[in-house]
Amino acid sequence: MRVSLLQIDVDPGEAVDARRERVASLVRGQAGSDLVVLPELWPVGAFAADLFQPEAEPLRGPTAEVMSAAALDAGVWLHAGSIVERAPDGALYNTSLLFSPDGELRATYRKIHRFGFDRGEALLMSAGDRIVTGDVQGVTVGLATCYDLRFPEQFRLLVDAGATVLLVPAGWPARRREHWTLLARARAIESQAYVLACGTAGTHAGVELAGHSVVVDPWGAVLAEAGPGEEVLTADLDPGLVAKTRADFPVLRDRVLGLPVPDSTG
Repeated sequence: MRVSLLQIDVDPGEAVDARRERVASLVRGQAGSDLVVLPELWPVGAFAADLFQPEAEPLRGPTAEVMSAAALDAGVWLHAGSIVERAPDGALYNTSLLFSPDGELRATYRKIHRFGFDRGEALLMSAGDRIVTGDVQGVTVGLATCYDLRFPEQFRLLVDAGATVLLVPAGWPARRREHWTLLARARAIESQAYVLACGTAGTHAGVELAGHSVVVDPWGAVLAEAGPGEEVLTADLDPGLVAKTRADFPVLRDRVLGLPVPDSTG
């Protein structure tokens, strides 16, 4: 499986509609890949809280329309990063979109863990309440977003749901870049799964972004890593390596905590 991570520079001087069209062109340029992944909130910027309300859109709004067409034109599976979704009741969500090569929206995930400590996203957006997986060419992918990376219990649930590839779009700040790489590798090692962590580049809303998107294999080895600027990062995955790793080093079967507890009352 060939994967391409598009590390987008979210330039505040670029109009949202123009960025949608530019990113769609980049997606179309990845026609040789099987799966393309975009970052978190790339239409507006992950830290641009003042744009969340005015740029919020319905699930099948302008970003979904443009990304659906790009996936169809390129013939790729497309994790289109995330958007500020305005739900029918008016609530805002940080929502990821997964499209098939025929342009169909196959899965959506509302970010569970909101960042900001009662400010920004944590104040303005509602929290998702379920984990989400999708089927990409017979491979079960688990969906998570940015700050979720700090909560290993979510990834355990994704593994329990069958995930062997974990997709993590993000808008991670440069001042904590070492955490970004370390946590991506940790989630890969403990899950014995691939992690595709796709971040944004540049400076937006006064926050310098980390870039350094990374593809990590089930042993925690970094297969590919981007630099700080806008970049297309491509790597080849071997889906069979996950099963081999879990068989050769069967740590997951030794889990004790977090499993259902047998009823001992009888």
